[in-house]
Amino acid sequence: MRTWGTLTAVCLGTFMLLLDVTIVVVALPDMAGALHTSLSDLQWVVDGYALALAALLLGVGAAADVLGRRRVHVAGVVLFAVASLLCGLASGPGLLVAARALQGVGAAAMFATTLPLLGSVYQGQRRSVALGVWGAVSGGAAAVGPVLGGLLTEGPGWRWIFFVNLPVSVAAVWLTLRVVPESRGPRGMQVDWAGTAAFAGFAGGVTYAVVRAGEDGWTAPAALTAFGCAALALVVFVLVERRSAHPLLDLGLLRKPAFVGVMAGAFVFNGVAFGVTPYVSIWMQTLLGMSPVRGGLTLLPLTVAAMIVAVLVGKLLHGAPARLTIGGGLLLIGTGDMCQAVLDADSSWPALVPGFVLVGVGTGFVSPTVAGAALASVPPERSGMAGGAVNTVRQLGFALGVAVFGTVLTSRMTGALPHGAGHTLAGGGAAALRGSIPEHTLRAAFASGLNGTLVVAGLAGIAAGALVLVLVRTPGAERTGVTESAPATLKEKTRVPRT
Repeated sequence: MRTWGTLTAVCLGTFMLLLDVTIVVVALPDMAGALHTSLSDLQWVVDGYALALAALLLGVGAAADVLGRRRVHVAGVVLFAVASLLCGLASGPGLLVAARALQGVGAAAMFATTLPLLGSVYQGQRRSVALGVWGAVSGGAAAVGPVLGGLLTEGPGWRWIFFVNLPVSVAAVWLTLRVVPESRGPRGMQVDWAGTAAFAGFAGGVTYAVVRAGEDGWTAPAALTAFGCAALALVVFVLVERRSAHPLLDLGLLRKPAFVGVMAGAFVFNGVAFGVTPYVSIWMQTLLGMSPVRGGLTLLPLTVAAMIVAVLVGKLLHGAPARLTIGGGLLLIGTGDMCQAVLDADSSWPALVPGFVLVGVGTGFVSPTVAGAALASVPPERSGMAGGAVNTVRQLGFALGVAVFGTVLTSRMTGALPHGAGHTLAGGGAAALRGSIPEHTLRAAFASGLNGTLVVAGLAGIAAGALVLVLVRTPGAERTGVTESAPATLKEKTRVPRT
């Protein structure tokens, strides 16, 4: 217990927080029926969690260095459990979205302290083993999420995808308090709360603006106001970071092409690989009539391919140029998205399988190498900042991907539906249109919307892959390896270093 107790406790928390990114996907249609949600509500059920996690990850990681990593981790698990209970008890979409955002706050506290806690306990070979186990658990959560979500939704009901977190949280808290030692960062550390608040305002503002644009149009007052607030928050963030003695992000790193390339690739990666998945799930269950379990199982070609390739990349391509693994992986993901854009009114899920496999293979190349590439693209004293930044932009990319693709989906469907049906779509989703227009017309419109989102995602992935191939050329970032970067990642991934 003393030897592997810390790893077990940390992996329990990691599994929960990453599971909740994907477990809700197959439950969205049931949530929509039970709570009478609109399409934008469903977007926020996914995005509320990812946004809170992305916006607070760096700031909470710095706070944990000051307050104590174990203390912050336990507080995060408790908050995550309380939020999960509120999600399961939610009586309307507003309460569910708010509880999901609260879950994201707890997840940020857990994720920001995960690797520093492991780094404070394990050294040498044990550290490498611990990192390998932690990585396997992280990948397993993504693979298990849709299937477990389908089983729980079809069995006891969608609320149990949240209630299942409660016993796991109790076990994680008990084990963490019993076996995980407290650790802190160096003395004199300060938390950049102003930068954290400004970044959260920017991330939330731009995502809200995109969602509102999908409902009301890009020139609607609400969308334009949100875009303006987001731009103002970004300006404030830049000004704060330039003056802060302990910034969340050293803006000087943006002068390094390799760092910019890796960050751009990480940002686009999560969005184009997983941002369309919620809408594919809605299509499968709402229009194809698939059960939640079957809907979850259809995503296995993607997740299984990603896990197999990630293992092979770690074993066979250690030290390969990061520009090839990340850039090439993004090109595969973009191509896989484009291959899925072949749907029509008579299509079924097998039409997506070749594209799923390509996306999974590309994900297997990018996922295990992007963090190491970020660390290698900056000086060693900035490794913690780079590691935290890459995790942040990945979550933000997912949240914005869901928002952008939802807007594209709504726009394309509105153009393909009879006059007046577009407003019904924005207000209630595809299910609200059933019975009001012919089934074949609705299926054709949704297929057209999905094709549009998949083309946009594919083009973004291909463009990001090309950008990585061009920018990530510096010697420090040319060769990265999963094992090689493990010690630095474990110690520094979510900590803001001293200046």
